[in-house]
Amino acid sequence: MAFDEPHSGSASADPGEGGPHVVDKRKIDPTTFEVRETGEAYSSAPAPSSGANDEVLAAAEALAAERLDQLQRAQADLYNLDQRYNAYVKRTRGELAQAADRGAAALAEALIPVLDDIELARKHGELTGPFQSVAERLEATLVRFGIERYGAAGEEFDPTVHEALMHGHSAEVEAPTVQEVLQPGYRTADRVLRPARVAVVDPEGPQG
Repeated sequence: MAFDEPHSGSASADPGEGGPHVVDKRKIDPTTFEVRETGEAYSSAPAPSSGANDEVLAAAEALAAERLDQLQRAQADLYNLDQRYNAYVKRTRGELAQAADRGAAALAEALIPVLDDIELARKHGELTGPFQSVAERLEATLVRFGIERYGAAGEEFDPTVHEALMHGHSAEVEAPTVQEVLQPGYRTADRVLRPARVAVVDPEGPQG
């Protein structure tokens, strides 16, 4: 009686690969000596060629470069959006501040006749009692909103902030000088609301 010689695997031709395909059916892994699970098989199919690995690597690098480009573009868009938002906030704050200044200036201009009456009463010593308290509180409120009263005797005449209502000459001055403030001026940090109305004197010319 003849016995078939034992073998550890079987070989079959794989028409798709063009070569033999070996399947190891041994239950003990010859390398690790561990028991294999039922149905587990060791295939000796050839590993992918280096050319295929290069193609996979190139495709992965191309995809990574594309994703990096997309990320950088998204970051640039976010940066531009952030800059536009910051510019909008600054512009809005500036516009709100300007609107507040314009409102305070408009109110002060409307109150200038009242302020002139207060100053006139002060010059004549009539600013007393409750009227004085109200007047001082009104003036303090205007200062708090950036409204400045200006004009003083002895300062140099400046046509951009002074308005001459009276004019004369004096040997005591060397340049056009405010001799008396008839009505004080009012201004904000940006503009003159009403120039100070003054009497101005020029130096006397040389004697002939």
